Amino acid sequence: MYKKVFIVDDDEVSIFLTETVLVTENFALEYSTFLNPAEALEHLLQLLTQGEQNLPEVLFLDLNMPFMSGWDFLDALKPYNQQLKQQCKIYILTSSVDICEMERSKNYSILAGFLHKPVGDDILHVLKTL
Repeated sequence: MYKKVFIVDDDEVSIFLTETVLVTENFALEYSTFLNPAEALEHLLQLLTQGEQNLPEVLFLDLNMPFMSGWDFLDALKPYNQQLKQQCKIYILTSSVDICEMERSKNYSILAGFLHKPVGDDILHVLKTL
């Protein structure tokens, strides 16, 4: 079981469904959800300054959000990739089936995986074994 998980998605229903599945599966002890990726980024960067023990162990990130996309979020984290990679597994969690987005995700070494919504039991069982 993970200690802390972040869910970053601009859709309240998606956040609710993802968190519900995670809670049902006893995936983590604590969940923080963010409708605004800029707020999530700011919070994550604050945690980085406080020390790595405060970071979420897993972060689920939507791609298609207004104002700041998941790609923008990942680009903003590039200076912190090494520090984050040691403590936080970042997964894209998207409803997109665009093969170009899956290919683009391979350019981000910080990413632990590319998942499709909705989160299901099969995905969670794979994640729990990591």
